[in-house]
Amino acid sequence: MPLTKRIIPCLDVKDGVVVKGVCFKNLKSVGDPPTLAVAYQDQGADEIVFLDVKASLAGAETLRSAVQKTAENLFIPLTVGGGIRSFNDVRLTLKAGADKTSVNTAAVQDPSLITKCADAFGSQCIVVAIDAKRTGDSWDVYTHSGTHLSGLDAIDWAKEVCDRGAGEILLTSMDADGTKMGYDIDLTRTVVRAVGVPVIASGGCGTIDHVAEVLTRGEADAALAASIFHYGQHTVGEVKSILESKGVPIRK
Repeated sequence: MPLTKRIIPCLDVKDGVVVKGVCFKNLKSVGDPPTLAVAYQDQGADEIVFLDVKASLAGAETLRSAVQKTAENLFIPLTVGGGIRSFNDVRLTLKAGADKTSVNTAAVQDPSLITKCADAFGSQCIVVAIDAKRTGDSWDVYTHSGTHLSGLDAIDWAKEVCDRGAGEILLTSMDADGTKMGYDIDLTRTVVRAVGVPVIASGGCGTIDHVAEVLTRGEADAALAASIFHYGQHTVGEVKSILESKGVPIRK
């Protein structure tokens, strides 16, 4: 029996509202986090991801407030990332109601944070987000919402975060993000084959065929999408129904 694949709507949150951009820029407001999260749950989403794209210290409380409100009515896993800089940020985010936290910049700056958090809260609570951009035949890791080149190779970093205790990788192709031209299949498949934890593919979803492709050819364990859901192009239920008709094993 093949492992079932997950469909995960992503809510990029800025100043308490959900926004969507292209290649990490030109953000537009598309709704209220708790309302959208519950709507996607009702449509059949397997999980929800909140990412704080502003990631300011002042916005951390606003985000945790949204997490708390959302968690009250959400019965599927909620992952929260963006602006999580320390062990205490992870603790407070989980305490607010998140099931998992996603770290990127802080993990690159202090890789021991991954192990400390995994030891304290369990690997299943620690997702490492990797924002990767192609350079020739490899991919570079970027931090600070895609603005800083870290000097790390994405595949090597993916292996390291798993060795340090990460329970999952949220992999975003910066080249594809927001373009609606499809996920980076090569990047996704390369990371999946290099690690032993689930990989969530992110960046570039524009059609249901793109989702099917990243879950099959890309070998991802889950597909993250935003635009096709936020703008009413498809419901989660429609996506799952069509994936099932294509023979992709999905969660009911």
